[in-house]
Amino acid sequence: VRVGANKFPERQPIGTSAQSDKDYKEPPPAPLFEPGELGSWSFWRAGIAEFIATFLFLYITVLTVMGVKRAPNMCASVGIQGIAWAFGGMIFALVYCTAGISGGHINPAVTFGLFLARKLSLTRAVYYIVMQCLGAICGAGVVKGFQPKQYQALGGGANTVAPGYTKGSGLGAEIIGTFVLVYTVFSATDAKRNARDSHVPILAPLPIGFAVFLVHLATIPITGTGINPARSLGAAIIFNKDNAWDDHWVFWVGPFIGAALAALYHVIVIRAI
Repeated sequence: VRVGANKFPERQPIGTSAQSDKDYKEPPPAPLFEPGELGSWSFWRAGIAEFIATFLFLYITVLTVMGVKRAPNMCASVGIQGIAWAFGGMIFALVYCTAGISGGHINPAVTFGLFLARKLSLTRAVYYIVMQCLGAICGAGVVKGFQPKQYQALGGGANTVAPGYTKGSGLGAEIIGTFVLVYTVFSATDAKRNARDSHVPILAPLPIGFAVFLVHLATIPITGTGINPARSLGAAIIFNKDNAWDDHWVFWVGPFIGAALAALYHVIVIRAI
């Protein structure tokens, strides 16, 4: 029997302890201003993709809301569950389509959260938010063009705080709902999820769309569920009634606070970057 170094081989570490170095690359922080972007077609193309995606998002979802409101009773329509599926399903489809072009934000709150985490420049963030709002206005406008009388009579898909709830309750629901969404976005797009030590295979648009679906189930009875300032702005501008504008600030302040909290939690606590 040979006696040597192989008789008592060195014990090899297993699992994550076997990986001494990072097996993923953390992208560098985006610069605050990046003038070179303005001369790139990919920059302008990304904004166009955000415009079209938000346009389609409002078109499908507001039409769904109109169909439910028009039905004589909930059993004669897709109901609240159907509205939630329309919102979540469209986000799933549109994020899948646009993720490789613009990142698939389709929501100023998502853009704001990613900007705070230095995932994109201020130039791109402002451009995206403008294009998202324009797309939402056009999407709601097309719905009104198809059924102008019904649109005004049925509320136009505009977000308002429901009777029986205070503006504070509506604000809290929007903050927590947007936190759930933006936290899911950060987790689903985390660079480490593609690393070898991740045991959770993931298709990013799926959990993002599912988060939107679940938040709608929870908060439709409270605020109609905004969690997307562009969606709320587009419907409010086209509907243009006092009750929509009275509560409109809730659907900007709430989502932006929720997005900021999600960004801080992910960057400082979860990733300790």
